[in-house]
Amino acid sequence: MEFGNKVALITGATGSIGKETARRIVQEGGKVFVTDLDQAKVNAALKDIGGDCQGLAADVTKLEAVSAVVTACQKAFGGRIDVLVNVAGTSGKGSKIEDITESEWDFIYAVNVKGTFFFIKQVLPIMKAQGSGAVVNFSSKSGKTGSALMSAYSSAKGAIITLTQAVAYETAKLGIRINCVCPGVTEATGVWAHVSADYVNNMKMPMEDIVKTFVAKVPMGRLAHIDDVVNAACFLASDRSAYMTGQAVNVTGGREMH
Repeated sequence: MEFGNKVALITGATGSIGKETARRIVQEGGKVFVTDLDQAKVNAALKDIGGDCQGLAADVTKLEAVSAVVTACQKAFGGRIDVLVNVAGTSGKGSKIEDITESEWDFIYAVNVKGTFFFIKQVLPIMKAQGSGAVVNFSSKSGKTGSALMSAYSSAKGAIITLTQAVAYETAKLGIRINCVCPGVTEATGVWAHVSADYVNNMKMPMEDIVKTFVAKVPMGRLAHIDDVVNAACFLASDRSAYMTGQAVNVTGGREMH
């Protein structure tokens, strides 16, 4: 069992990628604590995931709320946190940069970057005391090559890559690994739903043509499936990636190769 007796804390866990990552870790013997913004959705996710899984709603942009989740996770599972998966994020709406408001820019950075920072900040002392741990952050293809009409999102996801690298240097000799996943366009996700709707609106094209436009850019000829992304996240969270830290792993069907 890949995650036998390990404790994983997963943010953004009511979304498709977060929930399926939690499900996979539970299936592989792990104990999982999940969080997202709405408690009713967290409760529904817990019922759906099953197994040894608990959760608490929190706003990832509030340090006090993040601290409460970390404390609750420790209380639920004996004090340990072996894996942290920072899935929580938002893309915002697609806009030209001159049309993005300051509040929209700040919100995208708060959820994606500050939320990731807060959870690392609160969990890292626990992992240091244990002498082990794995953190998996979520960036994006857009964090490596910026996407048109998504300048705030692209730059925030780029910040997550460099945050990952910086913390990986800090913790490399402490038994703690920090990596991130950079998915391409992934079907059946909230990000794709928002992005595709914005492209339909901005480009005045039907949805089927938007999909064809995106797929045409992918060498492997399809959008990413949820399992493609979950496979990469769980690999980085597991001991199979024991000699990897500071990496930003593309899951893009060949669209990104750096």
